[in-house]
Amino acid sequence: MKSKMTWLQLASFSIASAATVLLISGCSTTETPAPAGTAAAQQPLIQAGSMVKASGAQLWAQNCGHCHNIRTPTFYSDAQWEVVMLHMRVRANLTAKEHKQILAFLKSAH
Repeated sequence: MKSKMTWLQLASFSIASAATVLLISGCSTTETPAPAGTAAAQQPLIQAGSMVKASGAQLWAQNCGHCHNIRTPTFYSDAQWEVVMLHMRVRANLTAKEHKQILAFLKSAH
C-alpha cells in the first residue's frame, strides 16, 4: 500500500510540475503591447465570416486576457494549445462549449 501511495504522489507531483512550467512559460514575454489607438491595437483578432472564430476569439480575449499577456494564436502549436487549454479550462472555469470554441479559434490560426 505504501509503494502505491508513493507512486500516486509522484504522478501527481509530476503533473503539477508540468502544469506549472507551462503556465510560467506562457506568462513571460519580451513583447510590449501596442499602445491603444495604434493600427496594431485596432487590428481585429479574427477575419470576418466565421461565427465560431468570432465567439472563440471573444471568449479567448475575455477569459485569457484578464490574467495573461496573451500570446498570438500562432505562438504555440495545436498540440501545445491543447495542453494549455486542458489545464486552463479548470482554472478559468470554462464550460465545455467555451473550451471547444476557444480551442477551435486557436487552431484555426494554423
